[in-house]
Amino acid sequence: MSTRTYAILGTGALGGFYGAKLQKAGLDVHFLLRSDYEHVRKHGLVIESVDGNFSLPQINAYQDVKDIPQCDVVVVALKTTQNQSLPKMLTSVVKDNGVVLVLQNGLGLEPEVAQIVGSTRVMGGLCFLCSNKLQAGHIRHVAYGHIILGDYTSNYYPAGITPRMQQVANDFKSAGIGIELTEDLFKARWQKLVWNIPYNGLSVILNATTAELMANVYSRKLVEQLMHEVLAGAKSCNCSIVDSFVETMLNYTDKMKPYRTSMKIDYDERRPMEVEAIFGNPLRMAQAAGTHLPQISCLYHQLKFLDAKLNEGV
Repeated sequence: MSTRTYAILGTGALGGFYGAKLQKAGLDVHFLLRSDYEHVRKHGLVIESVDGNFSLPQINAYQDVKDIPQCDVVVVALKTTQNQSLPKMLTSVVKDNGVVLVLQNGLGLEPEVAQIVGSTRVMGGLCFLCSNKLQAGHIRHVAYGHIILGDYTSNYYPAGITPRMQQVANDFKSAGIGIELTEDLFKARWQKLVWNIPYNGLSVILNATTAELMANVYSRKLVEQLMHEVLAGAKSCNCSIVDSFVETMLNYTDKMKPYRTSMKIDYDERRPMEVEAIFGNPLRMAQAAGTHLPQISCLYHQLKFLDAKLNEGV
């Protein structure tokens, strides 16, 4: 049994699901909560999952990160819109020889964390998970769940497969979580954007589920065009993704159950959307390399308008 300790910063649909699976497998896990704290402290977590339902009547729940003991692996599962709080959080909770595992959508996230804890103490993960928080302490997992895990190095230089990657992967595997190791975290993040940019953006702009976007000939064509534009952005950043990857992502989505993306949920719930991490950062990287991505830029500006309208009502 692994003796590594885990802290979950952000016990929502993603962090709550993975953290609960790790605890169920016998690992020592500590959960940071906000609005759900009192309910979860008293009643624990309930996971409704296609892999099997389970509940954890008692968990190590905290409302203040300063109360969490220092841990070997600190999992950042917050929305990127909350990343301004990370400098205060991470310095107190990660051990001197520990690692921060960034499980967030978007690009350019690991360098931000590296500025806080150092570039040798950061890993990244791409989560392919369909889950939603139904209510306080109750998470529904409807499909998928595997993670692509990579080590971070300065400037995203490929790190290869490191021993600590394998150690963390073994813990997740012991919890029944599928893990794929990547030697190139930068490429893996661009590949995830091939899906995230069209479906997250269009689901908000067109008020549609993934199934609706795929069923209509015009929106499906727009999805495909956006995917190819992501490939062009990646190529400008010296990251080559084969054209056939677009067809792979389209086929992957065709087989999915109708899904309301995380950005659509945030928009519907009138929460800030992760526009900068998913759209702004890759756009700026491509532009710095001399490549303009007109359709992604159009989505970015539309989403920034809608995000500003949401914030007016806060």
